[in-house]
Amino acid sequence: MEIRMDPHTLQRAEERGTNETEIRDVINTGIEIPAKYGRGGKAKIYVFQQARLGQYYEQKPVEVFYTLQSDVIVTVTVYVFYGRWEGEHGNPL
Repeated sequence: MEIRMDPHTLQRAEERGTNETEIRDVINTGIEIPAKYGRGGKAKIYVFQQARLGQYYEQKPVEVFYTLQSDVIVTVTVYVFYGRWEGEHGNPL
């Protein structure tokens, strides 16, 4: 399925510490998450193990929200969080 990047998404991605490659990866391989307003959402946690804005973080979850227009996914926005998350049974998601 084709993925179109809205300019707003790319601007927010740069500000928040991700990029188009990770956004596409989240859409293609991430897990579905709840989304509002008839949108779709997917998330994926990446190993980060570096500093951002003077603080060290182990992981970087990336959440992408999008709409589906015919057979095209159009991104709406992206959120990035920093810290450490564990999934079921203590394993990173």
